[in-house]
Amino acid sequence: MHFALTDEQHMIVQTVRDFVTAELYPHEDEVERLDDVPPDLARSIRQKAVASGLYAANMPAELGGGGLDGLSMTLVERELGKASFALQMLVARPGNILQACEGEQRERYLLPAVRGERHDCLAMTEPGAGSDIRSMSTTAVRSGTDYLINGTKHFISHADAADFVVLFAATGTEDTPRGPKKRITAFVVDLDAPGVTVRRGSAAVSHRGYHQCEIAFEDCRVPEAQRLGAEGAGFDLMSEWLGASRLTVAATSVGRARRVLDMTTEWAATREQFQQPVGRFQGVGFQLADSVTELEAAELLTLHAAWKLDNGGMTDRDAAMAKLYASEALGRITDRAVQIYGGMGLLAELPIERFWRDARVERIWDGTSEIQRHIIARSLLRPLGA
Repeated sequence: MHFALTDEQHMIVQTVRDFVTAELYPHEDEVERLDDVPPDLARSIRQKAVASGLYAANMPAELGGGGLDGLSMTLVERELGKASFALQMLVARPGNILQACEGEQRERYLLPAVRGERHDCLAMTEPGAGSDIRSMSTTAVRSGTDYLINGTKHFISHADAADFVVLFAATGTEDTPRGPKKRITAFVVDLDAPGVTVRRGSAAVSHRGYHQCEIAFEDCRVPEAQRLGAEGAGFDLMSEWLGASRLTVAATSVGRARRVLDMTTEWAATREQFQQPVGRFQGVGFQLADSVTELEAAELLTLHAAWKLDNGGMTDRDAAMAKLYASEALGRITDRAVQIYGGMGLLAELPIERFWRDARVERIWDGTSEIQRHIIARSLLRPLGA
């Protein structure tokens, strides 16, 4: 196993890096100030991403996507992760779960998402159901050949910029060795359908311009043809298509940590106190040493998981370890950056306080750090019967 990049992967990394530097970084301050991306700017970035071949890089080439393998896509996510989330998400990577679309669903949802004509979001979390997905209260009840959907989802990222949602809802119960459990089913639902209301959620400290929203369903009638997969197969779809999202969080965390460390190292090398650069002081130098060591370890865990994904061997534990370590390393690295910058690190005129704020959510979404530790521990204990 080795991570020597091919010539093509070097070219991909440089292409994305150049795009991020030229098209995303210049607009970060404006997005931070407005807590929004102006529509004209969003449209321009999407068009440039399509023109440069970066749009839908995660989708198979036969669908019109970039057709990148897991390691190449991880490198793309690493570079995009350096930029403001509200801007980098415009270089869209449609949800992998859309590849489960069949028949007319492909023409209505999957292919337009790959072409950049329609935009998706995903809804699992509810006010009373976060990590415990089976406790969700949103229901989809049979009504002839349709389903009537009722319930509320929240913390749904960029639903205000999406055209449709991949929705998970309870469609009855099933008996399991641990007692009755809700059967979870996935649907694709247009957000302008009758009975659907999208509201922007409360302001959050992280990722300004990339909004978390609430989606309410009130007797929303959804045809059976918009069910994604078989009834009750929602958990199977999650396992098949959504596991890679943890690898994405790991990769973007590594990218952002690299940007923060580069800025912090430059500051420590040029900021002088007592007639010498502050990086020469052991208290600062050791913090830089800890940060770069953790960053390299996080990147290796992430690339290792991506390599195993391409070779058919990535496990839930691999993705969980990468997500856990990279997201927590990002938190420590940004916190040290604030400390090294001192009071300047907390001023809005520098991006350090933004990196610090934005880092916090990485340990929560796509499975909290506690959930990742549970996955890892379970993988160790189950083979021993515990």
